[in-house]
Amino acid sequence: MLQTKLCKIKLKNPTVLASGILGVTKETANRIGKIGAGAVTLKSLCHEERFGNSNPTMFGHKDVFLNAVGLPGQGIDSALKDFKRLDNLSVPVIGSIYGYKIEQFGEVAKKMASLKPSMIEVDVSCPHMDYGKPYYADTELIAKVTKTVKDNTGKIPVSIKLSPNVHDIKEIAHAAERAGADAITAINTATGMVIDIDAKKPILHNKIGGVSGPALKPIAVRCVYEIYETVKIPIIGTGGVTYGKDALEMIMAGATAVGVGTGVFYRGIDIFKKVCNEMEKWMKNNKIRNLDQIRGIAHK
Repeated sequence: MLQTKLCKIKLKNPTVLASGILGVTKETANRIGKIGAGAVTLKSLCHEERFGNSNPTMFGHKDVFLNAVGLPGQGIDSALKDFKRLDNLSVPVIGSIYGYKIEQFGEVAKKMASLKPSMIEVDVSCPHMDYGKPYYADTELIAKVTKTVKDNTGKIPVSIKLSPNVHDIKEIAHAAERAGADAITAINTATGMVIDIDAKKPILHNKIGGVSGPALKPIAVRCVYEIYETVKIPIIGTGGVTYGKDALEMIMAGATAVGVGTGVFYRGIDIFKKVCNEMEKWMKNNKIRNLDQIRGIAHK
């Protein structure tokens, strides 16, 4: 009932662990696959080790999360030794990469491809990284990054992760598709800030962070909806998915697969199984046999 095909990758269900949440080790990725996720995205890696931003880097309250961790990670060379290969796990693995300069995207992509992930996701859209002129907001830069990555990944499909912090996400998605992207991940976090009124200054050390959690979902659904009307490649709808109804909403907007991130905090590591059970219950009650029957249905 929930089987899904993403760029010819067979998924037992459409749920995908989003990057930056738990996907740090091979063992963790394997475990998450065994307890219900259809695919797992690793934490983003670049050409060097990063320690990230100074604390405080996280803020959470009710339906809102705000983070400015600064993409800490071991770096791709260290990951090559740790992971060795990614095609022998219980679940399809998506390797997430980024760089500071366009050529670094290609360098990291080539090394990530050697691990044989099912897909490579390109993070051009972290809202609290200083790239200079942001790649995510410029169609020409998006196209250059996409082509550079594609030139270094062989037959491995590539998904470009977009930001909602743009005037027109449709034109950005279209630029990525024209440059050879096989899929779009939508979306990364939105830019936000929280101020401590007693301290009279921003709570995060970085001042600005990325908004995630249920509060992000309406923005993500809107972005998926708009992108679906613009491109022909599949979309991984990500942002605020916590319950089965959220995942169904993403699919009705046009998503092929559905990313789950901070939902793990709200419902536990077995959220993937819970979301899938809720989706199946709704589908049975509404006599829906498979997800193809409702994918993009909100556009009709």
